[in-house]
Amino acid sequence: MNANPRSISTRPSFLQDRAVGALHGAAIGDALGGATEGYNPDQIRERWGGWVRGIVPPYHTDWKTARPHSPLHKGDGHITDDTIMTQLLGKVYNKVQRHITAYDIADHLVPEMLSTVMWIPELEQETVPLLRVFLAEKYLVLRLQWAHVDPREAGVGNAVNCGAAMYVAPTGIVNAGDPDGAYAEAIDITGAHQLSYGREAAGVMAAAVAAAAAPNATLDDVFDHVLRLAKDGTRDAIASVLDAATRFDHWTDAVTSGGLRDAIRPYDTVADTYRDQGLGARRPSRIHSIEELPIALGMLAISKGELMEAVLGGVNYGRDSDSIASMAGAIAGALKGSASTPIDLVDEISSASKTDLTGPAIALAETAQAIRVSDLRRQSELREVAESVLS
Repeated sequence: MNANPRSISTRPSFLQDRAVGALHGAAIGDALGGATEGYNPDQIRERWGGWVRGIVPPYHTDWKTARPHSPLHKGDGHITDDTIMTQLLGKVYNKVQRHITAYDIADHLVPEMLSTVMWIPELEQETVPLLRVFLAEKYLVLRLQWAHVDPREAGVGNAVNCGAAMYVAPTGIVNAGDPDGAYAEAIDITGAHQLSYGREAAGVMAAAVAAAAAPNATLDDVFDHVLRLAKDGTRDAIASVLDAATRFDHWTDAVTSGGLRDAIRPYDTVADTYRDQGLGARRPSRIHSIEELPIALGMLAISKGELMEAVLGGVNYGRDSDSIASMAGAIAGALKGSASTPIDLVDEISSASKTDLTGPAIALAETAQAIRVSDLRRQSELREVAESVLS
């Protein structure tokens, strides 16, 4: 297991508290949702005898052979590629100590994916992240490492999915309190990976985390910023899901009724039978949206920002449940801080995954603090220039 030389101080800084909350929340959602990914609510309840409310074993006991093309040990508290990629993006920020661009994805994130040997829980072995990530994330490496595409447009041609949005929470932490800055930075860096509404979702997800991580932020503040910044089908899908969410008092009602799925369906290109894709799935469009972020926001609305309830809503919704629950957890954790994440559950997931979940969050907070100090210095310099120009 990776060493954990860091711990949360007794009086953490605001940024540390929010960073730990966001990354712990994301990891909880990822680990709990990994077991239910790809299945519908009826299948989930039949397999585990009711609602999933914590760590559960894999859907298939013979997980190595049940799906030969994807022999992954999902469940048992294992984090997935969502958390792995989130931590790698945090490492890029820690390395360069500044706001990043698509070129930093090519120069730093891709080498991390290719050369960082780490424990991959779902593979039960030490290897490089490239061997775990999904095809749309492998495309990132193909385009930047071997095809030498301009990083700002390397995502063109990829399957449109949530792959960039699922790991962009660190950008929200680095831009805590500045959703506009988070949106712009995420749109830049994820051009290396995604396009169309997949890229748009990443921008909005980063903005949501940044808005949540502002002092005295409320859940309504997060929704206001999200709806203000989101474009095209992504905005329409979020508005539709948030409107539907007002009709439910608890996520169990939303899941059993299918109400949130009904709200997202006109904007989603992925079939109701999740693994039965048509030719129109995951293609660029201005009228469509990924499913994961709007549903995560809907679960947050229903749970009134309570992290574990929002996460469990995503877990039991099924489909791409690990990413839905992870996004909900990241936003709620940024909003409510580290106290909102059950530390016993974090420890259990960390132990099961043989992965330090706290040290990377604290390191990201320290980096974010340094970057925001540089931002203040830069703003002061620009103010002096503006005053001179206007004099």
